[in-house]
Amino acid sequence: MTEPKMDPMFLPDVENHAQPSPYLDSVRMMQAAGKEYPQIWHMFAFKPEATNHLARFTQEMMREPGPLSPGTRELIAAFTSARNHCPF
Repeated sequence: MTEPKMDPMFLPDVENHAQPSPYLDSVRMMQAAGKEYPQIWHMFAFKPEATNHLARFTQEMMREPGPLSPGTRELIAAFTSARNHCPF
């Protein structure tokens, strides 16, 4: 079974001018495998230095102690992504 082809981003200059980074490596790997991936990876690959703080912030918010366990937070994020028809 093959994955559906992803539509291009609404920001082709961002998608087409990525900088070398682990984010670009991830995008290329998923593209080569024909798999869907979060489109925000293109933003991360476009300006990796500018988006590193966002990646750290997200991980901190998902993993820090709080009333909801990290697993519950992941479940909420996955459910929200599914409702928005985007990969998580």
